Amino acid sequence: MKQAASLTFATFSLLLTALSAPAPQMSYGENPDQVNGVIVPSPITTGTSGSLYGLANLLGEATAASSVSGGDSAIVSDHPLVNGQEADSKLGLYLDFNSVQNPQPIRGTSGQTDPGPNTYEYVKLNTDTFAPPRTDSGDIPQAQWPMGLSHNRFGQNTDQLPRAMAMAGVDMCLAPNAYRSVRLAAVDENGQSSINDISAGDIWFFPAGVPHSIQALDEGCEFLLVFDDGSFSEDGTFLASELFLRNPKEDLSKNLQTTISAFEHLQLDQLYIFPSTLAPADIINLLTQQPYTVPRGSIKLIDTTNFPIASDLAAELVTNEPGAIRELHWHLTSDEITVYMAPDSSRTIDYTAGDVGYIPASNSHYIENTRTEDVIFLKVLKQHKFTDISIAQWLALTPRQVVKDTLGLLDSTLDKLPRQKTYLKPGNRNLTALAGNPNGTAAYEPSE
Repeated sequence: MKQAASLTFATFSLLLTALSAPAPQMSYGENPDQVNGVIVPSPITTGTSGSLYGLANLLGEATAASSVSGGDSAIVSDHPLVNGQEADSKLGLYLDFNSVQNPQPIRGTSGQTDPGPNTYEYVKLNTDTFAPPRTDSGDIPQAQWPMGLSHNRFGQNTDQLPRAMAMAGVDMCLAPNAYRSVRLAAVDENGQSSINDISAGDIWFFPAGVPHSIQALDEGCEFLLVFDDGSFSEDGTFLASELFLRNPKEDLSKNLQTTISAFEHLQLDQLYIFPSTLAPADIINLLTQQPYTVPRGSIKLIDTTNFPIASDLAAELVTNEPGAIRELHWHLTSDEITVYMAPDSSRTIDYTAGDVGYIPASNSHYIENTRTEDVIFLKVLKQHKFTDISIAQWLALTPRQVVKDTLGLLDSTLDKLPRQKTYLKPGNRNLTALAGNPNGTAAYEPSE
């Protein structure tokens, strides 16, 4: 989807100097103290002077014209470019800025030098935002959130990622024996109860409103929670300790048919995550599930097909080898929340381990691994069965003349389109190989 808009803003601007720090505007006294290893002189003042708004003769034509030359320049004369940065910007090659100290927002013939200052560590993590390919167009709401920027309690919802209207996520870590995982205990509306011990790779599902507890065993644990409401907040969790605090003891006594003294040891505040007594050692496991393997990666699906209780959540665990791409696709009826676990991956927006991505329903997208190690990511949909529309399969099953008239593709290209979904597409591990031959096959065939 492309959008074009014309906006008018009232603007108050200040032209930034090319230097990282302005020249001092007052006299400084001697002060040998250091701040983070840098000597910072402290001003010595004995009273107030000057004006907050400057002199009256600064206004109007009477004031002398400012010099327009001979000052600091915004042009950076020495700016080494990285491999692929001078290639056609429509190729969208991955740019690795880790080899230069001060990356420049240049791609092909677009952009210009920027003297800074800048937060270059962020730039190196978000190269396609800093120097976007020319195929980017219009305005797309923020679709990325690093969990490392979430305030502890860790979490992501519409407060951090406003686009995430349909789902929210929580990354939770528990000390050994602390309540909240990995022993699950639940009771449903029919009085049926269950206790399950789970381990790495297991997936559980609690329908809305079913009371449950999660307790870590002797080694502690970390897990990801996904909720089917983008406005969910852990601060709004229904807690048993709070229920007892907010109801009169007389009514608690009547409900439980016990004496008032039974409630003398209630906590003075709600219990959210708290220590517990040692649990005695005693649902579908995603790690032991055999994957569906394709060239350069593998996929595992979880939905009502193999996990019937998960009535409105489905998931896909993808392992993507270097250079490979999760094929261009979209989902018909569900938004998608994607968690990147290891190590880095990139598309027009660059993601790294610990990031969360959010893609609204019917928005086409792909995921390309730009690093030298396998990337692993979890895709979660708010629907009972995992489905998607493959761009390649869609074109292969559409009448050929319609495709040719619409896209101008040659028969030799259409002959290669798969009539079955391939999910992952192999790619060249050298992500800038196309720079040497933009019309070649280097994007998907190795250079050697």
